Amino acid sequence: MANLLDYLDWRGDLTLEQDPFNEVDNLILAELSFVNFQGIVPGPGEGKGVALSRAAAAFFRRPEHRPGELSMGVLVPDEIPLMLEKMAATPRFRDLALSGYTQHLDEKKGEQFAALTIDTGDGLYLSFRGTDDTLAGWREDFLMACRPEVPAQRRALEYLRTVAAAFPRRKLRPGGHSKGGNLAVYAATFAPAAVQRRIRAVYSNDGPGFFQDIFSLPQYVRLDGRVISIVPKSSVVGMLMEHEEDYTVVDSDQQGLMQHDGFSWQVRGNRFVRLGQVTRQGSVVNAEIRDWLRSIPMEKRENFADGLYQVLSASGAATLTDLKEDSLRAALAMVRAMKELDKETRDGLVRFVGLVFKGNLLMMLEDVQLQGESRRESAEKKKKTRRRSAGKEDRETASEKK
Repeated sequence: MANLLDYLDWRGDLTLEQDPFNEVDNLILAELSFVNFQGIVPGPGEGKGVALSRAAAAFFRRPEHRPGELSMGVLVPDEIPLMLEKMAATPRFRDLALSGYTQHLDEKKGEQFAALTIDTGDGLYLSFRGTDDTLAGWREDFLMACRPEVPAQRRALEYLRTVAAAFPRRKLRPGGHSKGGNLAVYAATFAPAAVQRRIRAVYSNDGPGFFQDIFSLPQYVRLDGRVISIVPKSSVVGMLMEHEEDYTVVDSDQQGLMQHDGFSWQVRGNRFVRLGQVTRQGSVVNAEIRDWLRSIPMEKRENFADGLYQVLSASGAATLTDLKEDSLRAALAMVRAMKELDKETRDGLVRFVGLVFKGNLLMMLEDVQLQGESRRESAEKKKKTRRRSAGKEDRETASEKK
């Protein structure tokens, strides 16, 4: 099956005028904001945009960004630099103007935000970066389950307002992957009505839900079905907390939690391969995590989030890569940090980790089973096709002999 990189190979020769913007383009542009364009793409209000091909060339000229040597982190896909290379070589993306690049990281406060604006010709795609490799970003993710608003959401709303004011006649498409999808939906929901009227669509690619239900609010209702939520077949991240019930389920060639990786989503033509619903085990895991979260009183959720961050950062690590590279030291520090937590928080952490690991194992086993069944069905169809072809040839041969 094909993925985003394959799509760039066999669809990249068609410009957006020849083949209009689609859901696969959306995910590609959502992933693009993970690229560090600091000093290459102008910030909001800092000047004209830069063609994507020029921005890519400047990015790869930096010694630390040489293709094949650049790691994006533990969970951010390493395919992103290759994606950028391919985009820069295709008529579909190479001339798109990039502007409004901004990034913010405050490790002490646990804040992480980045965004990028891409001119697609028929409008502007506002790409909000999802959670990156920083522990600060992960802490902010934890706090999403505790607070009605976190700093990244406020920044996303301000960014949308700023871009809308800078381009007063352009249509808008806010979007993002993971946390970036949450930021896109939040910004679009609480944007002024005049800005909302200019929004073509809002894309949440396996983005988590919200601390509280925002979907019945008048502000959200004004978006009138323009929110497009896409999740893989065993989605967990995209089902966390309160979320929109209307979503598209797509196929992935990964198992379990790794289906969160957008480069595993399967593409056919200019669309993702659709499925009817999330897998059975995916639904079970989502229900268990949601029930567990709801069982924690609101006033104690933040203690739990702080405890989780305290454990992860106990070794002095600032990123997931730091944890991976010095895993023994990090593990010892995390064990000590766990012992220092109060019993209630410690028990909650153990319960959460247990749910995630058990759920991931069950989802992986189910995915392997489903993939096996799919291969058997495909093989059986090929056999039937060969038998029909052979039967047709025999009949034609017999007819010729007569």
